[in-house]
Amino acid sequence: MSMSRRDSLRLATFSAVAVPLAGAAVSCGNGSGGNGSGNENEGSTGRLLESAADLPEPGTVPLPVPPVLEPQRSDAEADYYVITQRSGEAEILPGLTTEVWGYDGIFPGPTIVSRTGRRTVVEHRNDLPVPVAVHLHGGHTPPEHDGYPTDLIFPRSGWESRYELPGDTTEGSRVYEYPMNQPAATLWYHDHRMDFTGPQVYKGLAGFHLVHDDEEEALPLPTGDRDVPLMICDRAFDEDGSFLYPALSSDLVSEPGVANQYMSGVLGDAILVNGAPWPYMEVADVRYRFRILNASNARRYRLVLDPAPEGTAPFVQVASDAGLLGAPIEHDAIVTAPAERFDVIVDFSGYSVGTEVVLANEFGEGRTAEVMRFRVTSEARDDTRIPDRLSDFVPMTRESADAEHRARFSREAPNTHGPGPNLWTINGQTFSPDTVDARIPLDSTQIWRLTTNVHHPVHLHLVRFQVLSRNGGEPGPYDAGWKDTIDLGSEEEAEIIMTFSGYRGRFVYHCHNLEHEDMMMMANFEVT
Repeated sequence: MSMSRRDSLRLATFSAVAVPLAGAAVSCGNGSGGNGSGNENEGSTGRLLESAADLPEPGTVPLPVPPVLEPQRSDAEADYYVITQRSGEAEILPGLTTEVWGYDGIFPGPTIVSRTGRRTVVEHRNDLPVPVAVHLHGGHTPPEHDGYPTDLIFPRSGWESRYELPGDTTEGSRVYEYPMNQPAATLWYHDHRMDFTGPQVYKGLAGFHLVHDDEEEALPLPTGDRDVPLMICDRAFDEDGSFLYPALSSDLVSEPGVANQYMSGVLGDAILVNGAPWPYMEVADVRYRFRILNASNARRYRLVLDPAPEGTAPFVQVASDAGLLGAPIEHDAIVTAPAERFDVIVDFSGYSVGTEVVLANEFGEGRTAEVMRFRVTSEARDDTRIPDRLSDFVPMTRESADAEHRARFSREAPNTHGPGPNLWTINGQTFSPDTVDARIPLDSTQIWRLTTNVHHPVHLHLVRFQVLSRNGGEPGPYDAGWKDTIDLGSEEEAEIIMTFSGYRGRFVYHCHNLEHEDMMMMANFEVT
């Protein structure tokens, strides 16, 4: 009998232990399931999970926008928030009720809006039946507030620990302090519990956290109702409307991991935007800023407008994961991997009133080939424009680097505890809270060389980086600006450069295919 990861954790060995799962299929190109092997850089790594429920026709549900959370109180230096993680009910599919695990019981969670240099303090209370951890994705955050995967918040109702964890755990609630010493950007917050990030994000634990500053607000870009966050994700639904996810333990307590064939990633057949299936949005014939977040567990998207506008680029990118670009970039399409963000301007002035525009997904097939619809319903005055210069962006050079580090993302660790597959690894090792993969002096600048075997979106905590190269050549068309997640295809190599400033301590980097992350594709780095 093979040793389970729970047994391994209970013994506090944290060695490379395999869950008895078989290999999963790889879905490529069209986003459907199957045993294909082709080029994962042109699709999604994972297997399609089909819904048992009847799914609505696209364009029948209006686009919701997550509410902005008001602070409980404020003082001269900080704003203070309280969020309760709890079960809630939502009518995601018309006529059916879905239980969500949400921040304040809603999915997506409420949007937090911060200002650069002004501290944001969030108390998270856990009314769910399982432990949680909260990571501000893209936050330049001290390690004790970063949402390390074993720094758990146990349920307020109590928790019978089944294993020992070397983390800073709390009972019932935890206060996270975010200095916000970083520029304007589209961030997001989500669950980061060790072994169970995938199912807990899938059940709804994700929300936007927007940062503003003077530089951004001086730009003549769309604001107010024309500055719209779009959280795009895929889900599957059981016949009663509940989320369908192939977890090994339905209560998310005993055994981590997913059923055999989904180890490479879970792809749902319903596309949600801000928690609604294939919604529509009524727009005027003016410019809009859309903050696109790929919050899927494993699915990649190639987003296009159908029909494309005449006389202008479909998308003008103004910001990446971690802040404004130096100058706008025109795109015919946006390719986005899990956790990436693209702030884009779409100009609807090229469409006549009455036109319906589809935001399509060229990596999809059937229902997953559509994301949402825009309906041009009115004419309006537009005082916005896209300036030639957006920010004081300074490219980093390899001459400024003090050191280098290599990280290979692959599936190659030997299973020494019985039958079953190899697990997802970084540099041949599965994740251990006790093992440090890289020790980095504070304020040093490093070049990291990242390589893959199949598609992996790679995310680093604490730092933002710039992409220096791909496969020895120039960065890709979606690598511009400050990034915290890079989309890497099969057998690809990229060089990234960053400065490890601000905080000493232990942080993680990992694959943001959440099934890969839960199956131990994560490693520590320590800033000393």
